[in-house]
Amino acid sequence: MKKNHRPHGQLGQKKKTGKNQSVLSVWSVVNFIYILLCFSSGLTSCATRGVTSAEEYYSIGMAYFDMGKYEDAEKWLNRAQRMDKTQVASEYNLGRIAYETGRFDDAVNHFEKVIARDKDNVMALKALAYARIKTADLAAVETLYRRVLELEPESADQGYNYALVLMALKKPEQAETVLLKYKATMAENKDTLLLLARAQKALNKVEAADVYNQWLQDNTDAQVRYEYAQVLESAEFYVKALEEYRAVLEALPQGKPAADAAKAQTIDRAAVRFAAARLLLIADPEKADGITELETAVTEGFSDTEKLTALLDEAGISAAHKDEIRRIIEGVEKAAAGKASAEKKAEPDTAGGETGGTGESAAGP
Repeated sequence: MKKNHRPHGQLGQKKKTGKNQSVLSVWSVVNFIYILLCFSSGLTSCATRGVTSAEEYYSIGMAYFDMGKYEDAEKWLNRAQRMDKTQVASEYNLGRIAYETGRFDDAVNHFEKVIARDKDNVMALKALAYARIKTADLAAVETLYRRVLELEPESADQGYNYALVLMALKKPEQAETVLLKYKATMAENKDTLLLLARAQKALNKVEAADVYNQWLQDNTDAQVRYEYAQVLESAEFYVKALEEYRAVLEALPQGKPAADAAKAQTIDRAAVRFAAARLLLIADPEKADGITELETAVTEGFSDTEKLTALLDEAGISAAHKDEIRRIIEGVEKAAAGKASAEKKAEPDTAGGETGGTGESAAGP
């Protein structure tokens, strides 16, 4: 899924605050004391002390779970899971353990068993969705979140998660429809607001500009501002788009190679420079500013000849500027050929070995 977007909520232990934290702490302490009593006599199993009820097995398993001892927790919950009274709860928590320990296929299996017994178990449906995300089965995740929203239609968090999956499945129109249901809460939820902007951008809707602008009033991110500039350019708000491209360039570090930017998953400064150049060439064809900007982009590392060549098909670019663009393309291709030739010459001559072509090993006779 796209950078800056993560599903809301988390499977497994969540951070508790206030009253909930106190309840969890007390519960964990009580269960821990229970374990100590069971094992204080040096016995290897609580079963030998007469612990036979499902509730006791379950309590011991959850105590170990709260302490992060998943292997021990799994043993006791497996015992509790065999008894009808605690079967569903044990199955669910076995799924949580499988998820926390990276066994996502096992987690799917446990959660599906819970849902088979209780098709409206919202916790299990959400948990299964998280597990399915990890197994990259987004089609199944889409179905699960649709069901969750049928059961919890007012949940903005689950609406966001559903829309996030729809965007990953290249369904921006459906994502927008889902997100607009929670428009009243967007002012206090920046993630939902940004996802709506991206859905509308994917649909080439001019409304995306207003949503991006709203997000940027309270947040700062070069990638998001770059997207905003692209939307403005697409809507032909050229002056404002150029202003935003300039703001992105000011926010990016200078002299960073495109390869390094790609590794760090940041914006390529030269690509932003190219976008500004293209805008100037189309919006103000009488001036040389666009060519100057394009030459700067190439100097900073822009070398995408396909995008450069596409400029020659732009009706708004003057014939004189197109001649300049051809000159720039020729220079880029010549530089690429020179680089390839230099790299080839720098390769070691392996035809006769690295020992001067004697055919003998450098290690001995």
